[in-house]
Amino acid sequence: SEGKGVLEVTNSATEEIIATIPDGTTGDVDKAVAAAKAAFEGWSALPSEKRAEYLMKIHAGLEARTQEIAEAVAREVGMPVGMATMIQVGLPKGNFAITAGLLGTYKFEEEIGNSIVVREPFGVVGCISPWNYPLHQIALKVAPALAAGNTVVVKPSEVAPINAFILAEIVHDAGLPPGVFNLVTGVGPVVGEAIAAHPDVDMVSFTGSTRAGKRVAEVASQNVKKVSLELGGKSPNVILDDLDDEGFTKAVAAGVGKCFLNSGQTCTALTRMLVPRARLAQAEQIAAAAASKFTVGDPFDPASRLGPLVSAVQRDRVRGFIQTGIDEGATLVTGGTASPEGLTAGFFVQPTIFSNTKPSMRIVKEEIFGPVLAVQYFDGEDEAVQMANDTIYGLAAGVFTSDGSRAQRVIRRLRAGITWINTYHPTFNEAPWGGYKQSGIGRELGTYGYDAYTEVKQINTCIRPQPLGWFKSLSKK
Repeated sequence: SEGKGVLEVTNSATEEIIATIPDGTTGDVDKAVAAAKAAFEGWSALPSEKRAEYLMKIHAGLEARTQEIAEAVAREVGMPVGMATMIQVGLPKGNFAITAGLLGTYKFEEEIGNSIVVREPFGVVGCISPWNYPLHQIALKVAPALAAGNTVVVKPSEVAPINAFILAEIVHDAGLPPGVFNLVTGVGPVVGEAIAAHPDVDMVSFTGSTRAGKRVAEVASQNVKKVSLELGGKSPNVILDDLDDEGFTKAVAAGVGKCFLNSGQTCTALTRMLVPRARLAQAEQIAAAAASKFTVGDPFDPASRLGPLVSAVQRDRVRGFIQTGIDEGATLVTGGTASPEGLTAGFFVQPTIFSNTKPSMRIVKEEIFGPVLAVQYFDGEDEAVQMANDTIYGLAAGVFTSDGSRAQRVIRRLRAGITWINTYHPTFNEAPWGGYKQSGIGRELGTYGYDAYTEVKQINTCIRPQPLGWFKSLSKK
């Protein structure tokens, strides 16, 4: 960095400083963009199979450093290290391999009538990523962007950046040409805005809060560049009235788990549970029992199912929402604002469940990004759908029912981009990833990721010039 400032990286479980990184400047962004622009022509001209080889080298590098990355993310973000190995490293590893494999079948060119329609890379892509799944979110952008022939400037979250430095080392060892991949660390208002505003950045891909995404879109709009946004959510989980007691118990317990994954720091967390009015008390008992099994503790303790939140700021924010829920009159089923027992250091929050929540409450309307579940009750299917869709967001939704046709009917009425029926297993494969409404613009993963990082060009050809009469006759038809 040309700047002298540094940013401290904190172990979320101990509050100890574990690293410092450059507090990047707009000058750093200028240098990175210039390098990416200079490298673009050569990189985009490479045969697609050669770019696929590079992606597989990155995949191999991630495989070789799996444990190191998992431990780094466990310290930065707080996810228990066993889950971090599977999710925080497993997903980005898989994404690089899947993206490389799709290069052989993706249609960069097709004929439509007398036109050839080609998909070409944008040029320089700015990739601004969040802290909750830090390496995975970088991979979702970098892998398809590079595969399609773009060069990239990556800004990781300053809260969880160590994994990005490891990736940069892996990219370097893989032998990518200089300037194809560039890493600039720093804060959003400086480095992020400089990337979004830069005239030589042809596209910006951002994942993070809706508030920050609006700012990125606003800044990028001054140059009318392509913007892809994957933003917040306040996702509903509709558990219908036709389930027997066993099915209802499984649905509620699984829903608690879907809310608490990564200590609730998940954009697709199903944080609103909608249950029939007559079964509200039953849902409260099941949810409380399920929450009690989410042992909070050190991410390196095998007994821990929930680690800390990522930072003091996030911990205080989540505790503030819990207090707001109490103040607004919601029923506190379990949890609360106090630190979990025995955990005096670290950014820990009790897994918390509220019931009797109303649509007007902040804990129902706003994204909390912590282990906080709001249970609502409904009277009938239509009201359940109306309540589920009563949000500015539209990222994810779930439905549990014993009736297959009813499941399809309800899920198709829910305004969300990622949905589940009778399951809450993650859907990290080649299917499109993204949301409706203020949850974002565009899609990631699979061939949809390629679509996001390519421009479409129409090429019309003719062996010899056509006389004007040909156009006149065509217009008459």
